[in-house]
Amino acid sequence: MELQATKVDNANAKVEAKIAREEIEKKSNKIANQLAKTMDIPGFRKGKVPVAIVKKRYGEKIEQDAETELVREALDKALEDLEIAKESMLGEPRFTKFEKKDEFIEMELEIGFRPEIALENYEELIPEFEEPQVTDEEVETRLKELAEAMAQFVENPKRKVAKEGDMVVIDFKGTLEDGTEIEGGSAQNFELRLGSGQFIPGFEEQVVGMKKGETKTIEVTFPEDYPNKELAGKKAKFEVTLHTIKEKEPVEINDELAKKMLPQNPDATVEVLKEEIKKQIKSEKLSKLYNEELKPKLMEALVEKYAFDLPRNIVDQEIDVQLNNKAASMNEEEIKELRENKEKVEALREELRPEAEKSVKATFIVDALAKKEGVSVDDQEVVQTIYYEALQMGKNPQEILEAYQKQGLLPAIKMAMIEDRLLTHLLNKKMKKEEAA
Repeated sequence: MELQATKVDNANAKVEAKIAREEIEKKSNKIANQLAKTMDIPGFRKGKVPVAIVKKRYGEKIEQDAETELVREALDKALEDLEIAKESMLGEPRFTKFEKKDEFIEMELEIGFRPEIALENYEELIPEFEEPQVTDEEVETRLKELAEAMAQFVENPKRKVAKEGDMVVIDFKGTLEDGTEIEGGSAQNFELRLGSGQFIPGFEEQVVGMKKGETKTIEVTFPEDYPNKELAGKKAKFEVTLHTIKEKEPVEINDELAKKMLPQNPDATVEVLKEEIKKQIKSEKLSKLYNEELKPKLMEALVEKYAFDLPRNIVDQEIDVQLNNKAASMNEEEIKELRENKEKVEALREELRPEAEKSVKATFIVDALAKKEGVSVDDQEVVQTIYYEALQMGKNPQEILEAYQKQGLLPAIKMAMIEDRLLTHLLNKKMKKEEAA
């Protein structure tokens, strides 16, 4: 086998090889001999099938397997010559030439490998920031909100007229202008919080001011963007009877409330609760500062500072991803135009290249920095995150997980989690260092 392997740069290499016909035949014979020892063909004892019969039946497949093995051997030899570890090779090799001739196979391929990144002085890139402060007023406001949320609605016999914020119990029956009953537009003993926006615009506002025991006809118009297109924009009447008016019973802010809100602390007091609320507000402010300002700024600085070669095949994969994402937002006519115009596709790919290179570069930096800082995310955490987010969206977690697995998205999700954890880690280190100074 003639082989020449050359490093193009610190992330790409080119391999040129010629595989002689004799080598292919030798490898084919070896494979055929191995098959003959295990094959079960009618008319022959198992393991005693003549090699000639095996080659006659499966010759084409055997030759393909032989070529594949020889290509793999050529690649292994090239990596050895280039002193590139197998685990450093990224993605699949890209063939730029594969020609079968009578005497040999001539091939050229490109491989991408993990670049070495000299991460020096990255701590200097972490932006300066002040730790968020929490005022007493913010704590008091949050405490009142929490107490309000715990308040129960109770019927007040003295209350006769409904007002906004009340919980009312009503019967209602809806009809369109032509008298047609609205499907799903009727209910009895229905609890409605006035001002919640649960009903279509104008309904709750007209219940406000109704008296206990009163029956009233409410006229409304369904919004033009109402989900049920048959009702969108149509006028309707609802006959409403108000049975009960409930109002929130004020909750006293005391140590008893603190114990209810901090069940893990039997000795909780209002002051202890306020401290916990202060910590929570501070955490929320810090999280917002990190996510909306500091993390993007830090990532941008890291990408700008470090220069290194990128494996072309990985950049092309990222362009494919971005191109598919762009195509998902196109209409059928635009997609058809792209399919029929290769030049336009290539132009679009080149347009996407700078952003793809930036994304790939960021991934390598995050990966290298995470190893250096000892930051990691295990596979179980990835699954747990997917399950949690699926439940938050009201979707089946297992179905979402399987869909992500099928689409090959788990590595990208894991890397996004590592990036988030790494940047949080670096910012926290900066904050602790400032506190200690």
